Amino acid sequence: MLYLLHQTVTRAAQRGPDRDAVRMAGRSLTWAELEQESNRLSHMLAEQGVRRGDRVGICARKSVDVAVAMHGVMKAGAAYVPMNPDAPAASLLRILRDCGVRHLVSEPAKGDMVRALSRDTDLEMCIGTAAIDDCAVRCVDWDEVAAMPGDSPAPVSLTEQDLAYIICTSGSTGQPKGITHSHRSALSFAEVAAKTYGLGPDDRITNHAPIHFDLSTLDYFATAVAGGTTIIVPEAHTRFPASLSQLLEEERVTVLYAVPFALIQLLLRGALPKRDLGALRWVLFGGEPFPTKHLRALMGLLPHARFSNVYGPTETNGCTYYIVPPIAPDSNEAIPIGCVYENVEAIVVDGEDRPVGPDGTGELLIRSPTRMRGYWGQPALTERATFRRRNDSGDDDLFHRTGDLVRVGRDGNFRLIGRMDRQIKTRGHRVELDEIEAALVAHGAVEEAAVYTVPDLEGSRSILAAVTLRTNGGAPDDEAAIRAVLLGHLRAQLPPYAVPSRLDVLQAFPRTSTGKIDRNALEAGARLEPGGG
Repeated sequence: MLYLLHQTVTRAAQRGPDRDAVRMAGRSLTWAELEQESNRLSHMLAEQGVRRGDRVGICARKSVDVAVAMHGVMKAGAAYVPMNPDAPAASLLRILRDCGVRHLVSEPAKGDMVRALSRDTDLEMCIGTAAIDDCAVRCVDWDEVAAMPGDSPAPVSLTEQDLAYIICTSGSTGQPKGITHSHRSALSFAEVAAKTYGLGPDDRITNHAPIHFDLSTLDYFATAVAGGTTIIVPEAHTRFPASLSQLLEEERVTVLYAVPFALIQLLLRGALPKRDLGALRWVLFGGEPFPTKHLRALMGLLPHARFSNVYGPTETNGCTYYIVPPIAPDSNEAIPIGCVYENVEAIVVDGEDRPVGPDGTGELLIRSPTRMRGYWGQPALTERATFRRRNDSGDDDLFHRTGDLVRVGRDGNFRLIGRMDRQIKTRGHRVELDEIEAALVAHGAVEEAAVYTVPDLEGSRSILAAVTLRTNGGAPDDEAAIRAVLLGHLRAQLPPYAVPSRLDVLQAFPRTSTGKIDRNALEAGARLEPGGG
């Protein structure tokens, strides 16, 4: 196994210095250039006080500079903390504070954001923005970075157990949950993915996901292990499937990796019969279930490509995979999440932590070098997510509790049944429904709130919400105005994908026999009397 994650760039630059490492919208960097540019950034960060174990934020839209930032931060001995540039300021503040971020890599358009964040955090420096008036943060443009030495990275001693990155998700309380990965855990997945899918220097692999989404780690790091090329998909192309299919054709993409929602849009609106996608040999998908009818149709349009389901929570990187065989015309059976990679052990346990046998259902537990180091600053949460099994040497084997219910197939494949908690994935994003409820109830006009999901027509799930109102909450009398106020409140608190697509105002909720809100009744379309005028 490679020793450190950023050394994949060094090795690729030694093997094929003139091969493209990353490409986007007509701009590209070879492996030699990526090596040099990331070295320069590491020196700039070190000069500005970044040391081993520090956390450096990256808050920018997809670009080749983001690839430089990821590797440059790690070469400086720090862990990068990817941040959603479209997230509300309150969410970004929580991440900066929680992870103790003092240095940031961003982009020129984010100057106002940096000024706002600097008021309530320890932020000292930002790379990528122009000088900001009335702001104590030192701003460094890329021209200054280019003046730093590029022959070697900043001198720093690291081991494979040092942190490489922290991916933050939100919990039901709204507090960030930082999932920490070491160089070892990230590299373990990158290497096994490259081996499983036979990635090599001639492969051209798409990057759909922004780096604050865990799918991106395969796009960048498995490609680096292979010495191939990461084709970064501009955000505009993800909104226009015909443009995406044109990009796949023009770039001669060999490996397409995306969430099912994006692939369904490509199927329905991507003009695939008009494209020459003969170079495509793998279509990988993950993040949520892929409806069988849509997958069968897409496989029919791309008969020369192989398809694989990639499963794994952020805490374990990828841990199982399923290479999809031809699907019978009349089959509606859900696609399995498959079997474990060669460096992964999985067990399935019931509610008493007893192993279940074939055809049994229980929680999936994962032991692997790809497993996270823990949740940043939350040892109690880390312990709750850990299952300990005593081995023959008297030591504990540590498993991650995924919280996913699976059925153990006699064919050796796992089939995903659902979540044990209220966390769901929609269009590739992990969303905790309790967090949305907490945000709704926080509004003074809301008495109670219930958030639930229903399947949509595009292969994902729509988030719906319902509320009852306080009699003295100061809400508008008009129901449409109430909805507008509450949805505006949510948009200020949550990322766009977590805002419900519909919000109903009710006089009363259906109840279970124990008095709890009956969300099953809501999901089943119970006829409720709307309130609020």
